[in-house]
Formats: sequence, structure tokens, C-alpha cells
Amino acid sequence: MSSDVTPPITASRETIRLATDRIKFRPEKGSTIVPPIHHRPLTLRTPVTLGVVMIVLVVLLTAVWISGTVWGAVRNDSSSGMFWVMLGAGAPLLVAVLAGVIAYLTLSVKAFNLNRRQSNFIDSVTHELKSPIASLKLYLQTMTRHEVSLDQQAEFHNIMLEDVERLDNLINHLLDAARVERGGEAYEAADLDLATVLTNCAQGACVRHKMPIEVVEIECPPILVHAPVVQVEILFRNLIDNAIKYGGSPPRVRLSAKCTSGGDVVVSVLDNGTGIPANLRRKVFGRFVRLGNELERSKQGTGLGLYLVRNVTQALGGRINIQDGYWETESTSSDAGSTPQTQQQGTRIDVTLPKACLAAADELPIPTTPND
Repeated sequence: MSSDVTPPITASRETIRLATDRIKFRPEKGSTIVPPIHHRPLTLRTPVTLGVVMIVLVVLLTAVWISGTVWGAVRNDSSSGMFWVMLGAGAPLLVAVLAGVIAYLTLSVKAFNLNRRQSNFIDSVTHELKSPIASLKLYLQTMTRHEVSLDQQAEFHNIMLEDVERLDNLINHLLDAARVERGGEAYEAADLDLATVLTNCAQGACVRHKMPIEVVEIECPPILVHAPVVQVEILFRNLIDNAIKYGGSPPRVRLSAKCTSGGDVVVSVLDNGTGIPANLRRKVFGRFVRLGNELERSKQGTGLGLYLVRNVTQALGGRINIQDGYWETESTSSDAGSTPQTQQQGTRIDVTLPKACLAAADELPIPTTPND
């Protein structure tokens, strides 16, 4: 019995590779081949180099102009007045050109850095928006397409509520930044119980980060601060959020306040994180500034928290200082005369606000519920 079945065609991997190599791509007549786009990373090398070269040329031109004019004025008595007039008119113009080149180079560097920070901001906001939306979509599709028990529904609802709160916090953060950036908005100042404001902000931050309230320690005597409640809450909410977010594992935050003899109050926020390098402490208060690469960062955020802190502090007429933090730890020695040891750990941010004073118990306003 003969078989008409054609045997399968088999070929080695090397044969297929050689046959594939002999196939040449031949575009159709009249077609246009678009090459791939290669984006070269933007750097400051070209503008900085050009700026330095222009500055050197302007300095050389100024030196030659002044030397030539002085030499002509000294050698020629008949026309020395004209040379001195040329020197008096030309030297300031050359100095103005030099100042303009330096200013242009400085503005170019600032614009480049701002563009890079805005790119990081877009990356972070995209991630902050994409993650909760994808989570909400997944759970909604699961509940729509499958039968879900009541226990699972309750669990899904809690997770979706957390995602919605995360989106709400992000939107509030962006709105706060826009409000501060726009400026000119008047807020009504009132006498605020500082301890109540700190407690409300700490409780809201612990809820957002799913931390026990014991994470934040508050040491605040009865102090009244005359300031708008909206700005004060934005200030301390972002400070506490930043301290918990970049604290140790587990985080630990201490809030302490004291009045000065000049009528100011100093609020210190101490965390147990890794700290901030001294050369970057001024930069962290800039807009969209986040240390490190945005695509490799594990912490959530937009880079606007400390920017809001700086601008709100300035709007309130205060000042802010950042330095190394110190935690007091008890000595492990068994000697009776041992003293507590101090260990540098984390960062301390001191915020000084005006128009504050110690208050008696009957002067404190009625506590309100937290707005977080």
C-alpha cells in the first residue's frame, strides 16, 4: 500500500539563517525609507562651551580696546580728547555686552535644568496617575466579568477607595502648587492652636502612608500662631509627608515647637532617614526637584512638596533651615554613671514663623476636625 503523504520539509537552523541572509530588502520604486529617529540626550556642553568662548572673546576685545585707546590718547596729543571720549563711551558698552553674555549663559543653564526637572515631573505624575487607574480598571473588570463573593467585593471596594484617595491627594497636591505659583490670593488669618494643627496633619499623614500614629511624636506647648489655616496646613502636611516618606524603616518623626523672645515660633521636623547631602540642600526646595533618576525611583511623589514648603514659608514671612538631625539614644552600657549618647541620623528642617505667642488654656480655640 503506497502512501501519497508528502514528508514534512525539515531544515536545520543554520540553513534557515543562510537563506534569510540571502534575502535582501528591496523597496518599491518611488517609495521613501524613513530612518529611525535617534534622540541624543540634551547636555549643557555646547551652550556652556559657546558661552565661555564668547566671554573670553569679549574680555580680550575689551582689553585690546582699552589698551589701544589709552595708547592712542597718550601718543597723540592733538586727538587725545577723541580717544578719551571713545574710551569713556566704548568701555561701558563692552562691559554691558560681557554682562549680557554672562546673564544669557546663566539663564540658559537655568532653563535647561528646569526643562529636565519638568521631564522628571511628567514621568512621576504619569506613574502616579497610571498606577491607580490601572488598579481600578482591573478590579472593576474582575467584578463585571466574574462572580465575586461578598468578602471579595468588600476587599475590592477598600482597595479601589485607596486608589481614589491616592488620586485625590495627587490632584490636591497639584492644585496647591498651582495656587502657590499663581500667588496674589488673599487668605484670612486667624489665631491657630499650633498643637492642634500639627496633630491633625500628623494623623492625616499617618493615614495616607498606612502608619500607626505613634510614628510621629509631637512636643508642642500651647502656642497660638496668627496665620491663614490653609497655608499652615499645606506647610506642615508636606513637611510631615516628606519626613515619613524618606524616613527610615520603620520611619520615625519628631515634631517640636518653641517660642522665641522675639515673638516667633520655631517648629523642627526631625526624621530618621539617610539625610540629604550638604551640596543638595538648597536644590531640594526647587520646583519639580527630586534627587536621583525618576524612572528608577521607588518613592511616590511629584517633587513639589518642599517647593510648597518654601513658598508658603516665605508667604507667611518666615524662614526655613535644613541641617543634619540628631536623635538621642540611651547608652547600652551598664555603668551607673554613663550618659546618653547622640547619633547623627536623618535630617532636621526648622521652620520659623512670626506672630506667635504662648497661650493659656482658656485662650486656645476650639479644636476642629482634620481636613485631610
